[in-house]
Amino acid sequence: MLKNYSSATEFYFLGFPGSKELRNILFATFFFFYSMSLIGNMVIIFVVCVGKCLQSPMYFFLGHLSVLEMLTTTVTVPLMLWGLLLPGMLVVSLTACCTQRYLYLSLGTSEFLLFTAMAVDRYVAVCNPLRYNINMNSHTCLWVVIVSWVFGFLFEIWPVYATFHLRFCKSNVLDHFYCDGGQLFKLSCDKGRFTELMLFLMSIFIPSGSHHWKTISTCASHFTCVVIGYSSSLFLYVKLNQTQAAEYNRVASLMVLVVNPFLNPFIFTLWNGKFTEVFRDVMRSCYQLLKD
Repeated sequence: MLKNYSSATEFYFLGFPGSKELRNILFATFFFFYSMSLIGNMVIIFVVCVGKCLQSPMYFFLGHLSVLEMLTTTVTVPLMLWGLLLPGMLVVSLTACCTQRYLYLSLGTSEFLLFTAMAVDRYVAVCNPLRYNINMNSHTCLWVVIVSWVFGFLFEIWPVYATFHLRFCKSNVLDHFYCDGGQLFKLSCDKGRFTELMLFLMSIFIPSGSHHWKTISTCASHFTCVVIGYSSSLFLYVKLNQTQAAEYNRVASLMVLVVNPFLNPFIFTLWNGKFTEVFRDVMRSCYQLLKD
């Protein structure tokens, strides 16, 4: 992909420093979080699909949000877990690094857009309830989801293309556990100011849906997930200097990729009485089928 002969064609991930025992503990912890995140999101998708009482825009968006959560973590976490098991550094090709970064950013952008759609949905439900069924009909909801997915994958083409056309000739060792943009800039011999400024503006534009504070405040679970997700992402990307504080970036990345996806299924379900009621009914029905 890169035409300059002096540029790196593969990267080494430093991952997490420490002894083998510490790395094993981290592996077990992150594997547990990742597994519970997958199970929780699959439960949400299943209950939303089979629960007749949950056939509404809010749960329709929640189902797609769960799909995005599963895909986002799967793009990054398994590679991180594999790196924890290796005795040395993890080697990743330039193509694999580019693919991971594109998928991660695209899925993340689509997820932020769906968060905004859920905020708008709650806004319409609270402020204009008489026209809610007209404004948030099935056709509108379907188009919102399609636009979120398509826009997310189209919007990130140029940023990733520009990033990986930089010359990585300083080193090919990334002080991270995945293809982090700040560490890629650190390895580049190019100034890259235009690309870095563009990424800065992009990260401000995407979370702009968080101005619906009145709407989000009507749903505690939505508000909590938005605060955790946006604050961690803002720390990662809304910085004029993207090349510093590798340790802090690792912690913030873990919040975005491991902790937040682990918490979201519990936050969305345990604080939602209607969902928990349907979930109990579904589990009761499954138990009766198994018993018979």
